[in-house]
Amino acid sequence: MTTTYVIDGAEITGLESFWKVIGEAVNGPGGYFGSNLDALADCLTGGYGTPDDDDFVMEWRDHELSRRALGQEETVRQLERRAQRCHPDNRAAVLRDVERARAGEGPAVFDRIVEIFEQQVPGSLRLR
Repeated sequence: MTTTYVIDGAEITGLESFWKVIGEAVNGPGGYFGSNLDALADCLTGGYGTPDDDDFVMEWRDHELSRRALGQEETVRQLERRAQRCHPDNRAAVLRDVERARAGEGPAVFDRIVEIFEQQVPGSLRLR
């Protein structure tokens, strides 16, 4: 039997709220299901609340609201934060990514999330 988890896109206002919404959708109030893109990939394949047999669907309702909230502006914000925290050897590359994102180039955070779902568990994400 397929388990369906519902992500309420109307509750997503940025990446931090995405982590809260998906964590609670999968694991209940206060639940965890990643706190960065690498952790999301791990959660999708590592059994962190999802069925071990991969028989689940993530239904992302009002995903267009989320697409806007996790668009280029949020992408720039997240990359700027990364540039402040990353190793000095990596800072120039991250700052180039910031400039590309400011110019509207490259994938937005929303696009990266969708890409991770498709890479880790193809067909499990339903955008509604």
